[in-house]
Formats: sequence, C-alpha cells, structure tokens
Amino acid sequence: MTTHAPDDADRIHAFLSGDAFAVVGVSTDRAKYGNKVLRNYLQAGRRVAAVHPRESVVEGVPCVPSVDALPEGIHGLSVVTPPAVAVDIVEAAARKGIRHVWFQPGASSETAVVRARELGLNCLADGPCLLVALRFRDG
Repeated sequence: MTTHAPDDADRIHAFLSGDAFAVVGVSTDRAKYGNKVLRNYLQAGRRVAAVHPRESVVEGVPCVPSVDALPEGIHGLSVVTPPAVAVDIVEAAARKGIRHVWFQPGASSETAVVRARELGLNCLADGPCLLVALRFRDG
C-alpha cells in the first residue's frame, strides 16, 4: 500500500461528488482513451460535456472548442491530452471556476500539477484512472 492511497481516495471522492463533468481531449476513435472516458461518464449516468477544437459531436455529446467555451457549472475536468498543453488546461479551468482536474494517466506534466495545486485545485495525476473508478465497460 502506498502512502498516497488515502489522499487519492479523498481526491477521487471530491472529484466524483459533482454532477457535471467535461472531458478535454475527446476522440471520435472508440479505441482511444478520450472516447472511453466520455463513454464512461455516459455509462455512469453522469452529465458530461466534450472539449475538442475541431469536432462538433462525439458519441452524441456536442463539443466545444476549449475549456473557456464550456457551459457554467462544470464541477470537474477529465483531461486526456498531451502533457504539453496540461498547464494551459489548468489555467483555463481556474479561470472558468472549475475546481477539480483529473489528468488521466499520461496526460499530466509536473508543471501542470504544481500549478493546479498552487491555484487550490483538487488535482489527480500520475495514478488512478477514471475508467477504474467508475468501472468502465467497453463494448
């Protein structure tokens, strides 16, 4: 057991306690994690928005081009993007009043995690995956 487990459990609980989420980096490719994370929210009956700069709809969910364009009331962001844009996403989340950011494995950067915590955001990174927490069923 790692020393971070209780902290991660608390962070996951705080993240999932909301009622509106967004996936940054959605994909139309059902084999990619950006698509699986979106479908996971839908399977779990969660309200979810999608962020993609070029797509208009993914899995029946309308897309907005950026975090700044998300509707008000988003509780948490699931981030499935290259680490190079992670800090920009954190900054946009803070501007938008989104207090919870969950970087899916491989999407975070150390700089982004540090910045999220400086901004007082609940930040999950380098560990648990939403697909496990919400028991994703692919198919």
